[in-house]
Amino acid sequence: EVQLQASGGGLVQAGGSLRLSCTASGFSFDDSAIGWFRQAPGKEREGVSCIGTTDRSTYYRESVKGRFTISVDNAKNTVYLEMNNLRPEDTAVYHCAALGAYSSNPYYHSNLGCPITEYEYDYWGQGTLVTVSS
Repeated sequence: EVQLQASGGGLVQAGGSLRLSCTASGFSFDDSAIGWFRQAPGKEREGVSCIGTTDRSTYYRESVKGRFTISVDNAKNTVYLEMNNLRPEDTAVYHCAALGAYSSNPYYHSNLGCPITEYEYDYWGQGTLVTVSS
């Protein structure tokens, strides 16, 4: 059974930091890409960042570049999203998702980095709420 467990959300003041974790099981973690997506109240879900668990390719949406850092610990099957200088507009439920068999995905062989579009991802976990107060 595939499981993706996101954790680390909470309430923080603007300018503060949080580190989200996504721990995965039930699929070949070392041949995957892990993406972080978020959905704010009344808005559509959007991709935030992703990382290839083997090639370490990354991608960040423009609004989080320089503030968020994604990393992977293969020994723990865990991907982290370090979020610094948080803004109220970062408030959302954050979900992690897995793209399996990444080495067979066209993005793996491109120079584009990992994909941040929802339809590329096979498995989804429950989210963790991040609330940034002003």
